[in-house]
Amino acid sequence: MKEKIIAKASELFLKLGFKSVTMDDIAGEMCISKKTIYKYFCNKEVLIEESTSLVHGQVHEIMDTIIAKNYNAIHENFEIREMFRDMFKNNIDTSPIYQLKKHYPEIYQNILSFEIDQCTQCFRDNIEKGIREGLYRSDLNVEVYVKFYYTLVFHINENTVSESEAQRIELEALEYHTRAMATEKGVEELEKQLKKIRN
Repeated sequence: MKEKIIAKASELFLKLGFKSVTMDDIAGEMCISKKTIYKYFCNKEVLIEESTSLVHGQVHEIMDTIIAKNYNAIHENFEIREMFRDMFKNNIDTSPIYQLKKHYPEIYQNILSFEIDQCTQCFRDNIEKGIREGLYRSDLNVEVYVKFYYTLVFHINENTVSESEAQRIELEALEYHTRAMATEKGVEELEKQLKKIRN
């Protein structure tokens, strides 16, 4: 039952936002009493912590699956972006990350410190892969570019209220990031990926 509550809560939090969803909403959606939820979670914050931890695990599992498919570095980044778009496709109004930072800053900080390590490693691997494939310039300062991209992405998510707006700006950031690193061959691949989205 505990796992079912976490799964349902995660789904509602992503769809409607962390602040908007109440314990009553979760109980109503599951056709159980609020008392049943409180049997497993002493308050909403604990449930949010468990839910964000579940979502975090799911995100990284899907990312690993995408990376295992061995796309080229640029294609890989676009596939990962697509995954995030699908995850948040039901949420057009409020960005869950923005809400989490605003209303539950402590939980947000805990996730952030863990997420920074995971994301920087992911970005680093992608850049090194792109250099090996001749899609990114070999003279890049990898650590600086990792920091640039990470700063861009986190800034967008923390400060953009609307999820659809955040996704639109993220695509611009991905194009900006890729163009800054790309070789001629890389620009061709980037144009190919952008064309797929625009068609």
